[in-house]
Amino acid sequence: MPFGRLPVPSVESAFVVFDAQDSGCLSYGVEEAGRRWLVKTAATVEGQASLDRAVAVHAAVRHPAIVRPNRTIHGAAGPTLVYPWYDGTVLNHATVHGADRSGLTRFQHLPVPEVEVALDVILDAHLAVSAAGLVAVDLYDGCFLYDFAASRMRLIDLDEYRPGPFVLAADRLPGSRRYMAPEEFTRGSVIDERTMVHALGRTLHHLLDSPHAAGDAAKHRRDAAGAWRGNSDQRRVVERATRLAPAARYPNVPALVCAWRLATPRTG
Repeated sequence: MPFGRLPVPSVESAFVVFDAQDSGCLSYGVEEAGRRWLVKTAATVEGQASLDRAVAVHAAVRHPAIVRPNRTIHGAAGPTLVYPWYDGTVLNHATVHGADRSGLTRFQHLPVPEVEVALDVILDAHLAVSAAGLVAVDLYDGCFLYDFAASRMRLIDLDEYRPGPFVLAADRLPGSRRYMAPEEFTRGSVIDERTMVHALGRTLHHLLDSPHAAGDAAKHRRDAAGAWRGNSDQRRVVERATRLAPAARYPNVPALVCAWRLATPRTG
């Protein structure tokens, strides 16, 4: 357990502060007894609800690639989560000031086999999510922490994941439009595994896409076959996973993962 019996270090002792997030949370890095930690606490009511969901997610799901808190401190302002600090680059550093996707661009320049290994880690983690009866919400490239030196993918900030299926009681779910399914924008729609299949399909598409297809000037051809770095079988898997009608997609995450692995050449 970090910090022993000591209180969690305050933000004043942080070596880095992330205070421009739109999640309603304040995160900061601290060092204690020679180790680094990421402290995440609520700054708004919405942030408190998000961290309450995060506690439930980590209680239900365990996977080596999903960064989980080492300690949770419950207080009047909601839970404070203390995570181990991992080196790496978030593929999309999104803040209230905009998005920095330089990490994604760098990732898209990696050799295809290295990208495929990272994608399999993401899919494998979501097999655990599926088995726990949860549905991915707000999954996008800001959830992917990639250590370029170690060639290792980790998943972070899965705070909006929730038990499914459920009926959407709002006008839309939180998330990036680049990853979201049509039903996530429709009050009263059913959000289930097929919605998660869509998000994972978009993940496969964006991370295995050409970096030259991501800019605004090229957005009209983002889905063009010429921008795709994978093979034709993989592209067909992505096409089915991201169909507009939920019934036309893979029925669940295991089916998607099975199809993707069959389409992906084995290396080594």
